Amino acid sequence: MDFVQTTTSIDLNSLFFLSGVEVGKHFYWEFAGITFHGQVLLVSWFVIALLLLFTLLGTLNKQRVPTGWQNFMEAVIEFTQDIAQNQLGKTFYKPWVPFISTLFLFIFGCNWAGALIPWKLIKLSEGELAAPTNDINTTVALALLTSFMYFYAGISKKGLGYFKRYLEPTPILLPINILEDFTKPLSLSFRLFGNVLADELTVSVLTMLVPLIIPLPIMVLGIFASSVQALIFSTLAAAYIAEALE
Repeated sequence: MDFVQTTTSIDLNSLFFLSGVEVGKHFYWEFAGITFHGQVLLVSWFVIALLLLFTLLGTLNKQRVPTGWQNFMEAVIEFTQDIAQNQLGKTFYKPWVPFISTLFLFIFGCNWAGALIPWKLIKLSEGELAAPTNDINTTVALALLTSFMYFYAGISKKGLGYFKRYLEPTPILLPINILEDFTKPLSLSFRLFGNVLADELTVSVLTMLVPLIIPLPIMVLGIFASSVQALIFSTLAAAYIAEALE
């Protein structure tokens, strides 16, 4: 039991430590004694505004035979529905489509905003604008939200009986089963943060060294990798929820 408590404490402390990890300089806001990463919030609000705009355009003039933006948005929702359905099955997937879709679209929008928009042209007093997902605070928050949702899924379906799974297939595996729930958000946050940050650093370095031709293929590869990372994160989130509902 002491081992379980020690392991849990270490993993929680690791998550709090990660929230303080910084790469480069940042633009901060101070409000009510709380420090906010200004550049993360600015780009996040920009992405959210774009998603709301696309949603508004897709639902402004709904028709039985979709065209234009309505057709585009329906195709997007069908894609995210497939992610949920493939992991959760036809029985359980529908209530989770909004969460999985929001998760995928937000991460996708943040990654593409960092890869396509020349944020460096906008000068701040300190730091620079970039993809929100290249900040560990953003990815840890998304990972913890995912963890909360799959705990909610398991408890809402099975009640307190959900925690019996920690004793299966044998009580000896209790420490390992508990540790698994703390490593999931760590792996989710590190994977997304590491890939997005590595892509942006690679493009920045190559742009300084060879500013004309070489960075372009890397940027195209980065856009593809950004899309894949959004798909991986949302797919794993759906898989964890499906595991909790089994």
